[in-house]
Amino acid sequence: MTESVATAVDEAFRTEWGRVVATLIRITGDWDLAEECAQEAFAKALATWPRDGVPRRPGAWLTTAARNRALDKLRRGTAEANRLRELAVTAPVDDAPPEPDDVPDDRLRLMFTCCHPALPLEAQVALTLRTLAGLTTPEIARAFLVPEPAMAQRIVRAKRKIRNARIPYRVPPAELLPERTAGVLGVLYLLFNEGYSASAGADLVRQALTAEAIRLARVVLRLLPDAPEAGGLLALMLFHDARRATRTDDDGDLITLADQDRTRWDRALIDEGVAVLDEALALGRPGPYQLQAAIAACHATASRAADTDWARIARLYELVAKLNPSPVVELNRAVAVAMADGPSAGLTLVDALADGGQLAGYHLLPATRADFLRRLGRAGEAAEAYRAALELAPTDAERRYLARRIGELQ
Repeated sequence: MTESVATAVDEAFRTEWGRVVATLIRITGDWDLAEECAQEAFAKALATWPRDGVPRRPGAWLTTAARNRALDKLRRGTAEANRLRELAVTAPVDDAPPEPDDVPDDRLRLMFTCCHPALPLEAQVALTLRTLAGLTTPEIARAFLVPEPAMAQRIVRAKRKIRNARIPYRVPPAELLPERTAGVLGVLYLLFNEGYSASAGADLVRQALTAEAIRLARVVLRLLPDAPEAGGLLALMLFHDARRATRTDDDGDLITLADQDRTRWDRALIDEGVAVLDEALALGRPGPYQLQAAIAACHATASRAADTDWARIARLYELVAKLNPSPVVELNRAVAVAMADGPSAGLTLVDALADGGQLAGYHLLPATRADFLRRLGRAGEAAEAYRAALELAPTDAERRYLARRIGELQ
């Protein structure tokens, strides 16, 4: 297989997986079959594209291959035939006119189905990340900071609940949209985070995931213009994505926020984020996403790293922690406190988090502690903490960064 074909298949997976699976779920009503046939379609692409060439529309090719495979499986044997007849009888008839361009496609229908209030919130997010974004169970487990077997069971139970409860595959009517908001926004938040700071692999950033999260966030905001948290989340994504090009160098090595070239930040995205956040805050119902967007705005609008208002950021993180308590939020607050009041103050907070044990195995905890120790001149302890972080770091870029830090101390 040529490198160009392998790259094309990899790109198609990142950009088309959700579309293929969502289409198959709509056609067959069978979630497991949809994922299985999507995987087979990509395997077929690996086998045939080197011979026949990459199709002009890879997504359409993959969808057709997966659909044909699914129908073949449903027609094969008595059990499958009975199942096909049952689907034909029970599948809802959609007589609605074609949707305008700004109305969600199958992927957003899939998201709202996964985010049905009958499912626990964490199951909603996990199932959508698995089926819509194609994340593996280990990747999702890492995003949730839970063991892989527990995550696998969570996904299985969610699929079973959708099947047994006959949860409809559609975007709900306007009066039911608000009750799905928390789940949908949670999906988008973790989808963006997995793209922005990949849980594993060679690349720190998976751009296809961040682009998909932003695309869907824009659609959700159009659906829910009076939901301030939808605007807050979109603004948060825009502020972070504006820095994407400066987060790594030409060799793929990590560049910290303080060292990034701010002249290369995308000012159009920052301006859009400010406008979206202002509209959300004007509704007078602040929430965690709006507060996190306000924190990101402090960074995005500071012309120099030295101009960052760290005291304001620390106060905002304190508000986030009250609305949405989380050890990760407390770790971020510790960083802001260290920048505002000195590394000793931050180290006290980080050591308390370490003693609590909630972030055991999370590489940014020892990495943050190491940075505070380095700034305090405690080189030996800092090197030890950096080595602990290095053992836990999930991406090559982060591992190289931590190794450099250890080398500098030595």
